[in-house]
Amino acid sequence: MAAPKKARRQSGQPKPGRALALIVIIMVALTGGMFLSGHTTPRLGIDLAGGTSITLEARPEPGGENAVNPTNMNTAVSIIERRVNGLGVSEAEVQTQGDKNIIVNIPKGTDEEQAREQVGTTAQLYFRPVLNLAAGDPKADPAGTPSATPSASESGKKDDKDAKDKDEKASPSASSSSTPQGRAVTDALKDTTPSPSASESGDPKASPSPSASESVDPATKDLQTKFAALNCTDEKQRTDVAKGTKPTDTIVACGKNNLDQWEKYILGPAAVAGKDVKDANAEIDPQTGAWKVTMDFTGGGSDKFAKITGELSKQQQPLNQFAIVLDNNVVSAPTVNQTLSSNAEITGSFNQDSANELANMLKYGSLPLTFHEQSVDTVTAALGGDQLEAGLIAGAIGLALVVIYLVVYYRGLSLIALLSLAASAILTYTLMSLLGPTIGFALNLPAVCGAIVAIGITADSFIVFFERIRDEVREGRTIQPAVERAWPRARRTILVSDFVSFLAAAVLFIVTVGKVQGFAFTLGLTTLLDVVVVFLFTKPLMTLLARKKFFRSGHPWSGLDPKRLGAKPPLRRSRRATAPAAGTVDPKEA
Repeated sequence: MAAPKKARRQSGQPKPGRALALIVIIMVALTGGMFLSGHTTPRLGIDLAGGTSITLEARPEPGGENAVNPTNMNTAVSIIERRVNGLGVSEAEVQTQGDKNIIVNIPKGTDEEQAREQVGTTAQLYFRPVLNLAAGDPKADPAGTPSATPSASESGKKDDKDAKDKDEKASPSASSSSTPQGRAVTDALKDTTPSPSASESGDPKASPSPSASESVDPATKDLQTKFAALNCTDEKQRTDVAKGTKPTDTIVACGKNNLDQWEKYILGPAAVAGKDVKDANAEIDPQTGAWKVTMDFTGGGSDKFAKITGELSKQQQPLNQFAIVLDNNVVSAPTVNQTLSSNAEITGSFNQDSANELANMLKYGSLPLTFHEQSVDTVTAALGGDQLEAGLIAGAIGLALVVIYLVVYYRGLSLIALLSLAASAILTYTLMSLLGPTIGFALNLPAVCGAIVAIGITADSFIVFFERIRDEVREGRTIQPAVERAWPRARRTILVSDFVSFLAAAVLFIVTVGKVQGFAFTLGLTTLLDVVVVFLFTKPLMTLLARKKFFRSGHPWSGLDPKRLGAKPPLRRSRRATAPAAGTVDPKEA
């Protein structure tokens, strides 16, 4: 007699333990990442934390209709970020929205008028000759005397020896007490460069007693006074020192060297404008393997650049440097050792990020873009706190009403729904806390509204599933078969419903600008999390609990009581009636 075969486990038999273990691991990982990163609360937007939100629209200048493109917009964002940082603002947000808008969110404590002035104007990029430089930090150089150390790690086209010499300290002949030697490059430089005394210059026409500083004109004295008093570590001084200046003026400005130390400059009139830069790129030097920045100039720009570099290459340090000045801030001050024309290279202690940053700034000087304010919204911190409190109260009321409805109507099934809502809340909160530092997501008031709406969307998914199960019970099926038969139909309905919600959120996110995107983003995020929770938590948990006596027996408080649901008698198979033989009489008919 053949041994009986073992029953094979059906491949479609559910394995709820695996799904529950997976979602628990996900929640633990997200919660652990939140605490390890130190970001245990979501980042609040301007409307909740208070501050100013400025919406800028990019418009091309005549002849540059294709200038509004992602590359130029991203470059503009980096420049505006530098401007906002120049105001001493921390945690400001500057980001593109749509194809031609930039949103600038500035936290509370910032002068709104000054912020609007800084972010709403086109950046000005110029190449200016360096006339003098000194340490910008009075602690590093209390006397405020000039320093002959190069102000940047970059250099012109140089060999390795020149690059090494450039990074070394000044030679003894260029002491900190001496003024820069060498003749000025232009007449403007002559008028503003501190000159040695007559005895030092060897000029017989000069009087031996008075120094050059005593015979200079009042404008030059004023410039030297500003230079001596300037403290580049003071953000307000850096911002105010060159206000109201023109490209043709000699100015005082600040910048950082390769050691990330502040230095102050006297800079001559602009020799080359940013619009004369045709292109700039960050590249790797194939010979040295180091990063460098290449520049290409327009036809007119090549002539100007050749003229100024030809004059600077004949000078001594620091008069052989030109400063790349963006919004009156020195972003680089390379040394020139030869005449350059249509193209040039800037090399030095670059990494990929710093090389790209400088290349983008050089490109921005020639961007044919202007920015116009679309809207400016100001929210006080008190009003933002009131809005957040009101939003949280509204959310609590909505959640309480949902819980009451679930408990009264679904009884024992409400336990599954509440645990599912808790899992969804944990996932939503941890993701929002982690998305703040990673992608800059900020929880604004519309986003809070999106989270409140998501409570209803998530609860709706549970209700669809529960009602499908109850329909199966009404048809006379027991609990466990009812759960498995209800799931495929409920799953289709939940997926279609969530797809429609996610599609609406995606369209809203793409076509809108400003705070409405916060609502769309939160709605889309919570919709995706609803699918994850229903598939990995609600359904497996329902499968496990259906095996328990409380639910399996249809307890009156389980929410699946057949009598309360008006169930039909259990479905049973009926044997086919055997047809009576020919010539016989059916006993029922007799």
